[in-house]
Amino acid sequence: MLNGILFMGLMPMEIKTGYLYHIKDEYFDVVNDENLMQNPENGKKKPTYFTIKDKKILWFIPISSKIDKYQKIIDRKIEKYGFCNTIIIRKIADKDAAILIQNAFPTLEKYIDHVHTIDGIPFRVPTDLQNEIKSLFKNMLGLKNRGTNLFFADIDKLKEKMLEEIK
Repeated sequence: MLNGILFMGLMPMEIKTGYLYHIKDEYFDVVNDENLMQNPENGKKKPTYFTIKDKKILWFIPISSKIDKYQKIIDRKIEKYGFCNTIIIRKIADKDAAILIQNAFPTLEKYIDHVHTIDGIPFRVPTDLQNEIKSLFKNMLGLKNRGTNLFFADIDKLKEKMLEEIK
């Protein structure tokens, strides 16, 4: 990575909102937050993250294939509150995926391992789904700013740590 550009082969790729990326293990060592979903060990497939670029900070929202697990959580929240907008299940690349907005966290471009590709092409989430995710994320940030924190990680502490690294 050089000047905010991630090199894949010979083609540079600018980090953009709406694409899926993978994060380096180093990030989890640096932030040391037990509430974050960690990268699996022993060479297992790393999770993908929907990315929202916000100036120098990137917001990573985990994507999970564990649909049954998250559907049960969604069902419990709907039963208790009448709705659930912290986890949504939608099609991504023709497969059901749980989008874990409640597990979002801030990071920096230097911690991106690589862009998620399908058949060698960087995968871009469809615009309508991007808009839905961004809207729900923005709503959760608004709730947090008004005193209702639905995020698992301490996003303020993590954002501060990332901003300190930039200085």
